[in-house]
Amino acid sequence: MTAPDWQQIDTVLLDMDGTLLDLHFDNYFWLEHLPKAYAASKNISPAEALAELDKSFVGLRGTLSWYCLDYWSELTGLPVARLKEDVAYKIGFRPHVQDFLQQLKLAGKRRVIVTNAHRDSVNLKLRHTGLDQYVDRIISSHDYREPKETQAFWDHLLQDEPFDPTRTLLIDDSQAVLESAALWGIGHLLMVFHPDSAKAPVVSDRFPGIYHFDELAPGQQDSDQA
Repeated sequence: MTAPDWQQIDTVLLDMDGTLLDLHFDNYFWLEHLPKAYAASKNISPAEALAELDKSFVGLRGTLSWYCLDYWSELTGLPVARLKEDVAYKIGFRPHVQDFLQQLKLAGKRRVIVTNAHRDSVNLKLRHTGLDQYVDRIISSHDYREPKETQAFWDHLLQDEPFDPTRTLLIDDSQAVLESAALWGIGHLLMVFHPDSAKAPVVSDRFPGIYHFDELAPGQQDSDQA
């Protein structure tokens, strides 16, 4: 990967789950913990429960409902937000994230989280990580009622959080989101190749990327070029 030219970047947009925080928590919850709870409520096996939920997973992927805890609570009849608290001990930062966010601050970059996560999920993760202390602002796509996969999300973002798209870097683990941002006009894009510490990395041939944030050093590059 060729490191971004930090002198050409004023704003850094950061995904949360799989980018700043380990995606293992989310994958474990949706693929193991929730199916077990759903199985118990329906008196079926966890495998049968996952198969039933999978039908909804496929049809909703990339939509706002896919990320909406209220929707899943209504669908399953379970208190999904509260169930997340049962496994909150699995919430954690990806490697080198805090150091990287501090480096961005020292380099004078605006740090804005843009996440598809429901606000209840965001708040749970903030309580367990203090992530909000490392960034300037956190925006959920639910605030705009549009997921990041849509062009409308970026339109809303520009009205709400003024920035120069050509001088903005987006870091995300979703290729679909990066493709949406590229189409809209975000100038600098990076993909996270190892979002889930319990799974193997997934490398994209569409976007440059990183495995961990120690590969990026905004302050060092700026001082070298000064």
